Amino acid sequence: MSKEAKIEELQSILREDNENYRARRELALLLLDSGYAKEAAQHIAFLISRFPDDTNLYYNLGIAYEKQKLFSDAKASYLKSLDVSSNNFDARYNLGLVYMELQDYKNAIECFNIVLQQDSSDSNSYFNLGICYLKLGDYAAAYENFQNATDINPSDVYAHFYMGNILFKFGYYDYAKDEFNTVLKISPDYSWAYYNLACIAFEENDYQAVADNLDRTLELNPKDENAYLNYAKLLLKMNMYDEVKTVMETAIQNCSAVGQLNYYMAKFAQKAGNIEDYELFLNQAISNRETLKVDIYRVMAELEKLQDDKES
Repeated sequence: MSKEAKIEELQSILREDNENYRARRELALLLLDSGYAKEAAQHIAFLISRFPDDTNLYYNLGIAYEKQKLFSDAKASYLKSLDVSSNNFDARYNLGLVYMELQDYKNAIECFNIVLQQDSSDSNSYFNLGICYLKLGDYAAAYENFQNATDINPSDVYAHFYMGNILFKFGYYDYAKDEFNTVLKISPDYSWAYYNLACIAFEENDYQAVADNLDRTLELNPKDENAYLNYAKLLLKMNMYDEVKTVMETAIQNCSAVGQLNYYMAKFAQKAGNIEDYELFLNQAISNRETLKVDIYRVMAELEKLQDDKES
């Protein structure tokens, strides 16, 4: 029987017997699993009115709110679940996730540490601790927890990726490359790993490696604006302005921030000493002002100064 047919069957049962709690609970969970979080929440709230000491009902209500991105309501439901039973570690874990959504990282850390006291092999809790400490700017603690996550689950792509980012930030390029290459062994199509390898190669003046990794990045993600920009910077550094134009024109075709990309191209033209293109792309940036991230008046002022310089 399909989920839709089962939902209809359970609704039919409840139309005949509104107090069939077993059918209502089954329906609520099925609705929750099928993407009907709001409807599920209504049935769970009804059940809570009948069974106010059921920790799992509050836990499932929290999930329903979380799926609707009602994070404050989800927090209240998970806390109520824990009031009923402090040993509901699923509720504790989800509460930690909600605290992260609410940017309350210190309380999130407390939740995940409590979960780990109960299950020290929970790699997801270590990963989430890593994210929390990263948000708080404690890179050493973040790295330690990402390392713990990969010790338990060596295939955790995201933990390896964040470890690579931290190592890159502090200049440990060889170790960072090891982490990004590990990411690519696990997930060969992870474009951001190629992008970060290109950034490291740029710092190391290995321009061939920059080009190779950016080519792969853009092959996998042709809408990656930063990859286009770095590629253009590399080409400009090598005095290859025509190639810069080709890369940026491709970016303008593939990406949404057309106005901003036109402005970047104008700045590349200015650095290359191509005043004609500088003026052209400033005008195009103004024409696409709805996707311009810099102040429009700044661009207009640049264009006005350029015209004044040409007349003087």
